[in-house]
Amino acid sequence: MTASASTRIDPKRYSRLLAKTLPQTINTEAENDRMLKIVESLMDKGEDNLSAEEGALLDLLVTLIEKFEQEHYKIEKGRRSTPLSLIAHLMEARSLQPKDLWEVIGSKGLTSEILSGKRSISKRNAKALAEFFHVSAELFI
Repeated sequence: MTASASTRIDPKRYSRLLAKTLPQTINTEAENDRMLKIVESLMDKGEDNLSAEEGALLDLLVTLIEKFEQEHYKIEKGRRSTPLSLIAHLMEARSLQPKDLWEVIGSKGLTSEILSGKRSISKRNAKALAEFFHVSAELFI
């Protein structure tokens, strides 16, 4: 949710959210994990159920996470990555197991087939993976 110009943010409510979450520039995996958990809890509420203040906080945290991940999860220049190798890299960087992707991809079996290379990544799965990993869906197509 992006806070639009027509959406009024209550400074007191927003400052309480900021004090509770303490967003800051992310420098470590632990900080990144903490921010990701907060983002997940906000996303679990559903975008339409977020207050203007929560939407603004979500935007801020996603920006901080994206900056950290762009700096720390760089793909080597000149090295062509496949969608499958990119998933493996992202999973390793976040210490994820295949079971962590079951809900994202839709099932245990489908996850297994994709990760083993038996099945290609659909556009729907690419979008879901992109949202989960906070990267562009184009990386998985």
